[in-house]
Amino acid sequence: MTDDALVIFTPSGKRGRFARGTPVLTAARQLGVDLDSVCGGRGICSKCQVSPAYGDFPKHGVTVGADALSPRNAVEDRYDRLRGLAPGRRLGCQARIEGDVVLDVPPESQLHRQVIRKSATARAIAMDPAVRRIYVTVAQPDMHEPSGDWERLVAALAEQWQLPAPEPAPAILRRLQPALRQGDWALTLAIHQDHRSGAPRILDLWPGYAEPRLCGLAIDLGSTTIAAHLVDLADGAVLASGGVMNPQIRFGEDLMSRVSYAMMNPGGDAEMTAAVRQALDGLATSLAAEAGVAPAQLLEAVIVCNPVMHHLLLGIDPVELGQAPFALAVSSSLSLVADQVGLTGINPLARAYVLPCIAGHVGADAAAVALAEAPDQSDDLVLIVDVGTNAEILLGNRARVLACSSPTGPAFEGAQISAGQRAAPGAIERVEIDPETREPRFRVIGCDLWSDDPGFAAATASTGVTGICGSGIIEAVAEMRMAGLLDASGLIGSAEQTGTPRCEPEGRTHAYLLHDGTDRGGPRIRVTQGDIRAIQLAKSALYAGARLLMDELGVDRVDRVVLAGAFGAHISPKHAMVLGMIPDAPLDRVTSAGNAAGTGARIALCDKSARAAIEATVTRIHKVETAIEPRFQEHFVAANAIPHATAAFPELGRVVSLPQVSFNAGSGTDSGRRRRRG
Repeated sequence: MTDDALVIFTPSGKRGRFARGTPVLTAARQLGVDLDSVCGGRGICSKCQVSPAYGDFPKHGVTVGADALSPRNAVEDRYDRLRGLAPGRRLGCQARIEGDVVLDVPPESQLHRQVIRKSATARAIAMDPAVRRIYVTVAQPDMHEPSGDWERLVAALAEQWQLPAPEPAPAILRRLQPALRQGDWALTLAIHQDHRSGAPRILDLWPGYAEPRLCGLAIDLGSTTIAAHLVDLADGAVLASGGVMNPQIRFGEDLMSRVSYAMMNPGGDAEMTAAVRQALDGLATSLAAEAGVAPAQLLEAVIVCNPVMHHLLLGIDPVELGQAPFALAVSSSLSLVADQVGLTGINPLARAYVLPCIAGHVGADAAAVALAEAPDQSDDLVLIVDVGTNAEILLGNRARVLACSSPTGPAFEGAQISAGQRAAPGAIERVEIDPETREPRFRVIGCDLWSDDPGFAAATASTGVTGICGSGIIEAVAEMRMAGLLDASGLIGSAEQTGTPRCEPEGRTHAYLLHDGTDRGGPRIRVTQGDIRAIQLAKSALYAGARLLMDELGVDRVDRVVLAGAFGAHISPKHAMVLGMIPDAPLDRVTSAGNAAGTGARIALCDKSARAAIEATVTRIHKVETAIEPRFQEHFVAANAIPHATAAFPELGRVVSLPQVSFNAGSGTDSGRRRRRG
């Protein structure tokens, strides 16, 4: 046994080796992990809670045993007794490292809470929800014609609303008689009507005439984040939006890591199911509180997610999705009782509708994007890219629509980056580098000023400059390429080659210093050669997927590109194209759709006819499987260059002139002085 142990924190991905007996809080502080603490490590404030994960983690190369942390001590027992610790949680100031361990820092333990950048996109949506409010008068009981109150209600629904008989629910039957008598034989009902069968269900009732607010949830269950919108089902207004980190990230940052965890750890799939359901339910109740509505007013949820998330949410082992032919247990849409997917804190009779999946690795989230962006109704050839840990890509027009998924990994989310962090106040989100001086300036989340603007230091005093999020690292790499600090192969030049001392040696490579906050107790934020490589791998996978679909259609150009997801709303088309994330296209034809998957979920929530439409559409979308296409690897290798090894990118060349520099070993020339504009 060695004297130290490997500690890996999620969701940041930061890791390091520490002597056995080191407190978790100490390790977190030394690694720059965003773990809160107010009481100075005395076990009073509970801000430093962490969730250890046990079992085999092939991606991290560790096996976490039950004795990876010290046993719970008296301080933790006292806190649990007095205030309560969630199951499996430990206090970071009390738990000590005794072996290799993976530790998740939950959102409430993060000092700089994540900003979920998947807000609701303004959209005109037809209103015909599956849940609606109706008023019905019921005949009073008659001793000469005896019948039950339920039977007379069913008769009234048929006569007054032409509705078939709903199934009697015990929860409704218990309340029916007092409500009828209190309402003088009239009721207001919340009715859910299935879009296929037309079968109604009574979800709630009120005496007499009432105008209760009926609400629903549109949920985008992603690999990294869970975003949701609470919607008024009367007019489609979004009353509250929010999100949380997907707690499954502690079992693996990408989908295949989670499938591997389920394969290698008996009961691992059930662990991940329980974790995500708990997060989903907590998000639903917190949004209800924010919107000022009672949880019982939440009567339906529409959920979109990728296939692995889909199976884990439903409690299905995703093992078959980890191996060819990537078979889904079920691909059609599902209509369920909401508590069957863990939504137990809302109305007990609420329904949950899960959009259909397109194929093994193209899920309900891609179907939601297709519903929101309607490529099958486009006259021109449109490429839709929904970027996340697993990217979904659609290409097509009225004639034909293709789809694929591409494993981009979490680099675009700020993970696997040396100074990376999730989007939170203090994180660098925008970057510009002067091509003459090679000096950077940047903006951080939570402040509208640039770093070289007067007042920036004062405006960011409360948050500091803490790291760099996904949008920041993407812009930083693209700006480095445009400023001649980075060559086409992705190699960072030395100070001598680039003419700036900001290019610092790091072993056998170099790193670019973006910000030095050490004089104020902050971090040195650099873009390292490892960061460049992580972005190259992610963007190459994205480009290769898009190019594969273009091959399938036999085209070399697309008419327009739509960037969807949190990425699409926060990265300029120019930076995306400089990196070579997307095929060349006129920049004015590259647009952002915001959170298209979330928009698709809202459309399906507000308009039940859209459910039938997308169910029909997915049967016409042709899935291309990147995992078995040899051309995918060819495109991937060529796309490693920035922007590309062979593609010319003439449209990009109209607005940006990239310096022709090379920093290979033995190259001492500084040819990076060619300037770019744009």
